[in-house]
Amino acid sequence: MARQTTDRTTVVLPPKLKQRATACARRKGVSFSEFVRQVLQEAVSRAPAKPAGGRDPFWTNVPVYDGPVPSDLSVNHDKYLYDEEP
Repeated sequence: MARQTTDRTTVVLPPKLKQRATACARRKGVSFSEFVRQVLQEAVSRAPAKPAGGRDPFWTNVPVYDGPVPSDLSVNHDKYLYDEEP
């Protein structure tokens, strides 16, 4: 079996998150590093959600709203762009 190479990566975590992750790793019987690798692998393996129509307006660089700018745009941008509640 071929040996897999790895890269060392430094991640800064809030103390409470690190404590919770360490506790989860302990419960699973794996090291903290292995736990992080497993969680990251699971996260990147999931297929990204596609917005309705299959194209995200952010990446198409075309106007998606040409009316007056709502005062709550920064809070409710998903509602305006994707017709989704936050």
